[in-house]
Amino acid sequence: MKRRVLLAFGLLPGVLGLGFAVYTSVVSAQVSNWPSERPPQPLPARAVKFPPYEVRTLANGLQVITVAHHEQPAVSIRMVVKAGSVQDLPGKAGVATLTGSLLDQGTTTKSAEQIADQIDFIGGALGAGSGSDLSFVNVVVMKDSFGIAMDLLSDVVRNPAFAPEEIERQKQQTISSLQVSAEDPDYIAGALFDRLVYGLHPYGLPNSGTPQTLAAITREDLQAYHRRNFVPNNMILAIVGDITGEEGFAAAERVFGAWPRGDVQPVTVTEPPPSTRRIVIVDKPDAVQTEIRVGQIAIPRKHADYLAFDLAVKILGGEGANRLHRVLRSERGLTYGASASAESRKQSGDFVAETDTRTETTGEALRLMVDEISKLQRERVFERELSDAQAYLAGSFPLTIETPNDIATQVLNVVFYELPVEEIGTFRERVQRVTPDDIQRVARAYVRPDRLSIVLVGNASEFVPQLRRVGFSDFEIVPIEALDIMSATLRRGR
Repeated sequence: MKRRVLLAFGLLPGVLGLGFAVYTSVVSAQVSNWPSERPPQPLPARAVKFPPYEVRTLANGLQVITVAHHEQPAVSIRMVVKAGSVQDLPGKAGVATLTGSLLDQGTTTKSAEQIADQIDFIGGALGAGSGSDLSFVNVVVMKDSFGIAMDLLSDVVRNPAFAPEEIERQKQQTISSLQVSAEDPDYIAGALFDRLVYGLHPYGLPNSGTPQTLAAITREDLQAYHRRNFVPNNMILAIVGDITGEEGFAAAERVFGAWPRGDVQPVTVTEPPPSTRRIVIVDKPDAVQTEIRVGQIAIPRKHADYLAFDLAVKILGGEGANRLHRVLRSERGLTYGASASAESRKQSGDFVAETDTRTETTGEALRLMVDEISKLQRERVFERELSDAQAYLAGSFPLTIETPNDIATQVLNVVFYELPVEEIGTFRERVQRVTPDDIQRVARAYVRPDRLSIVLVGNASEFVPQLRRVGFSDFEIVPIEALDIMSATLRRGR
């Protein structure tokens, strides 16, 4: 199992000996008035004010947000393109990821080395990439290099060279990574879980594609994807730091104002399937532990119930509460860690509970995870559990708007998901308004214990009998060498 914590004296969960138990009982007997009070309550949260911001849209449709933050002489510039692997064409999975990785690897005027030298010379940082719903380019510089950074950002976004040698290098790096991941139980469990939850929707397929789809991608595919999606009316630009609003908007107009609008096509993709009970086992005979994923489809980020649902999942297995960790690790000693998280995207979302455990305890761990999910849906949560989760979210919020880079990330998140920017400043108050009744309502609305997608990766012959004993009898077994996530049957050649 993953060793996240080692206890003092080399003792691990579940192996404390009889001597320790006897010692504990003796000490308890000698101390009759051991303090029973709860720890002191945290101090009241200090007021946190989100810095002033402005939002404008240029004539060509580019959304520009500026946030004045003068505590550091730095500026964070983040550009988001509203296109990612969801916009990949059939049979060309990986185009968006490959495009994102190539943006800073040479333009029509600069080589990859020249770009790296320029950003290093001004003491800045530049990065680019892509995800399911978006692509991005980020630049962080000192205030006196703001103009240079904007010019460089414009060149990288508008004029990628897609040099054949760079394309081939990025392809080979990605293929090598995928070949390594194909033997990694943790990666397999996560990728297969997405596939079960989202079906053949792009969210259910690997963003980076497969060795087969990558081999089929041409330079013309990359250029066509870029022309289709990298247009100003499909982009958001956030400029945060030691600048005024007018400085930011003037710079955006200077480098992007003359860029013509494009024809943005609406996304048409397969809808994710409804939640359905399905258990898939990936048989890896040499495994000594089992990776477990349990969850189902949920709600998109823009949904009105997102915050309450996120808190419900945190009570199940997140920061500040975490029933799964308490039951599986602290009480049963079955794992070194267990968690649950909600991932809400542009078009949909999911929640997943995950852990790893010894092969011989696979059935027990899975049974407990499903029982805890069922309990969350069935029973009202305790006030203390909710308040602990709220305290973590509210207490950690100031850290998420501490630097220009953090603020830019927050601003882009809400604008990208079409939420009001004012929500950032009221986050703590909205978190504290959630009640146990809200948690019960969203759990009953979106958690379906009888329709869970379950993935297990490990030595199937050793744990399948355990599954039957704890009530799981309807499952599929796929040998690891036959697994094909891109196939409708999950198997190669079928």
